[in-house]
Amino acid sequence: MTVRRLLALPLLGALLAGCGIRATEVPTDFGAAPSRVPCTLTASDLSTEAGRGVPVQVFLLCGASLVAVDRTVRVPEGTPDARRRVIVAQGLLDQLAKSPSPAERSAGYTTYVPGGLGVSGPRPKDPEDTLRLSTPPSRLTSYALAQLVCTLSDSAATEDDGSVILGGPDGPLRRYECTDELRDHPGSTQPPSGEVTGA
Repeated sequence: MTVRRLLALPLLGALLAGCGIRATEVPTDFGAAPSRVPCTLTASDLSTEAGRGVPVQVFLLCGASLVAVDRTVRVPEGTPDARRRVIVAQGLLDQLAKSPSPAERSAGYTTYVPGGLGVSGPRPKDPEDTLRLSTPPSRLTSYALAQLVCTLSDSAATEDDGSVILGGPDGPLRRYECTDELRDHPGSTQPPSGEVTGA
């Protein structure tokens, strides 16, 4: 009996070793692995965001940094430059506050700019390229302020020098700059700014 048990042990071990998944010759093709790269949109995704109007770019948050995406803003023909600047600025704010498209959301894009944010032009003593927000910039989150500064400073709403003069409905103004550091770390970096005198 003992000899039989000893002989049965190798056989039992061989049976247990064969309990894994057996190889098969039947082809199994479940398609390619998901290859969606975060913060990358396909040409078809981009075309769905295109529309009639002035081509612009807005900065959305993707991952931990700001990424530019293409948009359009409608401006009536023959609009004077001063009024055109405010129309473009309002269009940019509306685009920033708008929820990203399904394709953008799946690629990781989001926005922190609140809806209903308005913008107006300069008051009598303000510099001519001033933009006054309906909410003081100091009350916006760091992400929202970074999105606004980088979007507006690189648009037809400003003097195209990499900066933008912002203020609330009243009170002091500040000139904000969009830097590489701000684009890379919008949550922990405050946009460089300086007070604008004479406002």
